[in-house]
Amino acid sequence: MSDSLKSDLFFKFEQQYPKIMTATPEHDERIAKMIFASVYPHYVTKVEKKGGTKEELHQVIDWLTGFNDTKLQQLIGDKVTFKSFFQQATLHPNAHLIKGVICGHRIEAIETPLTQQVRYLDKLVHELAKRRKMEKILRSE
Repeated sequence: MSDSLKSDLFFKFEQQYPKIMTATPEHDERIAKMIFASVYPHYVTKVEKKGGTKEELHQVIDWLTGFNDTKLQQLIGDKVTFKSFFQQATLHPNAHLIKGVICGHRIEAIETPLTQQVRYLDKLVHELAKRRKMEKILRSE
């Protein structure tokens, strides 16, 4: 087998079976203390860069957390941490259907509830940026 064929096969394997990282308590604590308002502009940029809108992003955040635009803007203005953000949220009953790998972590294997919730949001934003259909992003049974 040629080196280039081996390389191609390895690349395809890596895409299908990404390395799954394990979260440490320090990693979880860093996420908990992160300010949502500092990450939110990156979500907007990621979505808009791929042709999505801020309104679609807000629809996805509303679905996951129950926060309407007014509440979302208040939380951004108050510079709440992710911990506070998700403590105030009412997670959608179908949030557990969000599965897959994001940021090197398999979402359904994350043991810390807050870290899992943040990765839910990351995954939804990623899917929105990939222009996945909204009815697929907003999971139903």
